[in-house]
Amino acid sequence: MARIFIISNRVSVPKSNAHPGGLEVVLKATLKHHPCVWLGWSGEVKPHPRTRTVNSHGNSYITTDLSPEDFEEYYNGFANRVLWPILHYRLDLAEFSHRDLSGYLRVNEHFADQLAKVLKPADIVWVHDYHLIPLAKALRTRGLMNRIGFFLHIPMPPPEIIAAMPNHETLIPALCHYDLVGFQTHGDAANFARYLANELGTPAHISRRLGTGDRVMRIGTFPVGIETREFTRLARRAVRSELVQEVSKSVPGALMIGVDRLDYSKGIILRLEAYERFLAAHPERQGKITYLQITPRSRSQIREYADIEQAVSAMAGRINGAYSNAAWAPVRYVNRAYSRTALAGLYRTARVGLVTPLRDGMNLVAKEYVAAQDAADPGVLILSRFAGAAVEFKEGALLVNPYDPDSVAAAMARAIAMPLAERKSRHAALYATLLTNDISKWGDRFLSSLMGTKTFDLEAAEKQTQWPDPANLLPH
Repeated sequence: MARIFIISNRVSVPKSNAHPGGLEVVLKATLKHHPCVWLGWSGEVKPHPRTRTVNSHGNSYITTDLSPEDFEEYYNGFANRVLWPILHYRLDLAEFSHRDLSGYLRVNEHFADQLAKVLKPADIVWVHDYHLIPLAKALRTRGLMNRIGFFLHIPMPPPEIIAAMPNHETLIPALCHYDLVGFQTHGDAANFARYLANELGTPAHISRRLGTGDRVMRIGTFPVGIETREFTRLARRAVRSELVQEVSKSVPGALMIGVDRLDYSKGIILRLEAYERFLAAHPERQGKITYLQITPRSRSQIREYADIEQAVSAMAGRINGAYSNAAWAPVRYVNRAYSRTALAGLYRTARVGLVTPLRDGMNLVAKEYVAAQDAADPGVLILSRFAGAAVEFKEGALLVNPYDPDSVAAAMARAIAMPLAERKSRHAALYATLLTNDISKWGDRFLSSLMGTKTFDLEAAEKQTQWPDPANLLPH
């Protein structure tokens, strides 16, 4: 029987501590309902890398170590110093080197070697995120003609930004070796289509099918959701936990919450600046509102991330120094991770959810905050217009420009003062949107599109698969 091969930078092996962020939750339904093999980096860096296989609940997990050189060049180097900033519109932070690009390509070739050992002709391959852009091309050069899909979880910027990346004309068109390339929003898909039009001469409009002969590459939009009802139930239980009860009792008045990985794309410094302006403009709120910012450290070995950590700590300290008293501190800044259960309870307790990234592919914190709310007395979501979630949430959230601290401060004031009837109306609209795009169906929607069927059935997909002539693959 055909299997689904999930390929990502990191693998979440059951009962291990290796977690690739939200990808485990996103893929939960696919792993549960279909036989899958998940392949990627183990998270270990060793002089003599090894590959291991673990079988659990009908699925296989293949993890491979990275050498110190591979880790520095592929992961710390090209993936996080070039692709991450450029795809988040930050050309000023990109640090390109040919050595790092070589390491990036080398690790993709290594993943392709591992795949080639175990892949069967009817298996379906689903590749995730910017770490593995050239993987399909590496597989095609090995003669593997399987259906291969790619999903980009982060933004795709306009072609004018992509074209500033050295060697973009080699790397980005490698996506044409996939059968389906998926994005979070129509805007991201349109940016990619415009890039191909500029660089490969495809039609200038948003082309959804590119190719010749037996194989075409298609572009699709597949916004990621969450397990809405399950998260609501989780929040309802978690709000009674000891941690959440302690936080609630210790906060005078209303709680505002932000939960972000420590990353320059999240806009945390500008958000703190907006809060500072809110406190200055509304002295009557001082002592009656607390901003809890939960920010686990991320990629601390990269200079830009160490710099942002220092800057955020300094600003939080400055605000507390200026406004706090013996009984109240306006900011609680926490550099540690909390469980999903704890976060669900804290979201439900918070009157305002602050999600103001400078650029984000989707941002599931926004969706989890909405799902966690008590419908009878819900909080208000303040959301950056540059988060992918803003496309779905424009009717119910307070959309803001994160680069304008005054407008964010005004949104904070509006959210705190918002009457119950308006809060309930906005929350109902947001929650209905969540239900229409529940994550339980997301994987099958992508896979059915990859196979060219209305619904996804692995056995049926295996029977209808046709293998193309490799001579017809793009680009030539």
